[in-house]
Amino acid sequence: MKRTTNWERYFQKQMGDPEMKGLIEEELKALRVGAHLARLRNRKGLSQTELAARVGMSAPNISRIESSPGRNLTLETMVKLFRALDCEVSFKFQPRRSPGKAPGSGPR
Repeated sequence: MKRTTNWERYFQKQMGDPEMKGLIEEELKALRVGAHLARLRNRKGLSQTELAARVGMSAPNISRIESSPGRNLTLETMVKLFRALDCEVSFKFQPRRSPGKAPGSGPR
């Protein structure tokens, strides 16, 4: 049987706090964008330098976006990057759910 590590106990405690859980989930969403960008770039066989040249940015900027996209990544930049990788870009906006509320229980 696997023993629970200190990190796992700490993480579970943090996830028990609704405010902290929200912050963690937002950060994880942002990281998924960067990881997705890196995967697509690799599938296309492009280096960070080559992608940067396609969109008029520097390679260090591409690296920063792939590793921590939540920091100053504009919609315009995101659209440029994904279009340079031959991807259609769409955004879905939906109301946030408050902690403890069931889906569909809000005002209509």
